[in-house]
Amino acid sequence: MRYSHHLISPWLILLFILSCGGSDSGARENLREARNAFEKGNYNLAKLKIDSIKILYPKAFDEIDAGFKLMQEIRMTENRRNIIYCDSMLRVNYIALSKLLNDFDYVRDSRYQEFGEYYPKTYPLHSSLERNGLRSGVQERGGLFIESVLAGNAIQHNRIRVTAADGSYAESGRVTADGFNYRFSTLNRNYEIVRFTGNDENGVAAYIHAYRDQPLTLHFIGNRTVNTALNDAAKKGISLSFELSTLLLDIEQLKFEKERSEVLIRYLESRANSLQQNKR
Repeated sequence: MRYSHHLISPWLILLFILSCGGSDSGARENLREARNAFEKGNYNLAKLKIDSIKILYPKAFDEIDAGFKLMQEIRMTENRRNIIYCDSMLRVNYIALSKLLNDFDYVRDSRYQEFGEYYPKTYPLHSSLERNGLRSGVQERGGLFIESVLAGNAIQHNRIRVTAADGSYAESGRVTADGFNYRFSTLNRNYEIVRFTGNDENGVAAYIHAYRDQPLTLHFIGNRTVNTALNDAAKKGISLSFELSTLLLDIEQLKFEKERSEVLIRYLESRANSLQQNKR
């Protein structure tokens, strides 16, 4: 059975018109929902709706262009909000930093150091060689370090372990690099001092901070192992160093996030100005 060309064509034309209308309607609906989500502060949903317009309705050019402009507005708003948040948190953190720094001495040799280091007053450097144990400090940008000091025992230690009565422990990495693992002698004694920082520190300070109110044992690990009780002054100093390091690193991260948002805002503004000039 044959169908007349004149009977089929109107139906095809109507179907084409309806499908085009549905496409435009769907794109407009997604754009409307994106704007509503943006006004309510739901930026993730707004961006999702904008992206769906490009994917589902690639020929809805007016809606795609409007969605692009809305996306720029969303990004601008997000970054301005992030700057406000960073400024707020920085104010809080700087107040806490001012208070915490009262527990530290700042040391910097201008001949060799661009940035200084903070040492807890509760466990001063000048007395740290008088006993076997751990001392700590914080670099000006927030990097934490622990130094193990072993006197009178030549075991060439390059690792430490700290254990608690419940059987838990934290253990450093192995340090072999010159400048971080060094030995010297005086007229009376031999000394071994190893600095643990970054990955080599391996969470030892965080562990001591968590167990600071409990008895802890320090193990110097080399060609044999020497054990000693970790005294309260060392535990307090390391706990303070851990808190200061965490605070300084948070401040550095907030400053980075704020600067990144400021850069992105300048980029978005320059891009918007460029588009306006091209339209003239």
